[in-house]
Amino acid sequence: MDAPRFELRGVFEAIRAERGFPADLGGLWAAGSLQGLARPTVALVGTRAATPYGRRLARAFARDLGAAGCSIISGLALGIDAAAHEGALEAGAATIGVLGGGHARFFPKRNAGLAERMISAGGLVLSPYAPEHLPQPHQFLERNGVVAALADAVVVIEAPARSGALNTAGWAAGRIPVLAVPGDVDRAHVEGCHALLRDGATLARSAADVLEELKLSSGITPRPEKREPDDPLARRLLAVLDAGETDLDELVRLVGGTAPPVLAALAMLELQGVVERRDAARFARML
Repeated sequence: MDAPRFELRGVFEAIRAERGFPADLGGLWAAGSLQGLARPTVALVGTRAATPYGRRLARAFARDLGAAGCSIISGLALGIDAAAHEGALEAGAATIGVLGGGHARFFPKRNAGLAERMISAGGLVLSPYAPEHLPQPHQFLERNGVVAALADAVVVIEAPARSGALNTAGWAAGRIPVLAVPGDVDRAHVEGCHALLRDGATLARSAADVLEELKLSSGITPRPEKREPDDPLARRLLAVLDAGETDLDELVRLVGGTAPPVLAALAMLELQGVVERRDAARFARML
């Protein structure tokens, strides 16, 4: 991947000084277009081990923010990062990835094709390291600092208690807005998000919350309200799932009846995009 030296080093140095960057990070290497950096830029970050629900949220946030005129920045990792870049591409918006190693030593290799699509669509892939520089564990923490330095806000979607996404939020704290998406209180993969909210991060339920925090007009067409299903059993299931993720046995107990009709109703709700199966026998209502 061709990656010339970033020509706007002076601008980056000023950003770094303002936001408390480590002194040993130099300029950036870039492949792609720099134009996305001229627009409001939102970092969407989260765990590599994202749930299907988290990946869908990341895509939706990125798609709506991109449609509202924002550029999306993330770390080109698996999970939430990749979903955020994909969502921006769906919206035709610029998306910016920051690597933890050099462009010629791309990691993770699985996302190399995604990076090429980002560049082809007018986006950008950056690294603070020369193209042949091998990725090292500590460099991903420094990479997170670059993400925070180039963003106007950081949104954390699905982060456990120990997470690179929390490291990114730490870089941003006190400098730019930090927002977090809540989740089920008993799920480990969102403990970091709840800790951020406890410590003063702004609640992010949708892209509209992010745009409000940045004082930007949304330009987002409101989603039509979901029509309740005609089937009484399906309505009872949704009423239970409104309270949170629930396993099959508990659903059967709460709505009455037996497992086969409950499974049939759940399958129909899944096809309609109203309910999500999160593992073998647990279900949750979609946003």
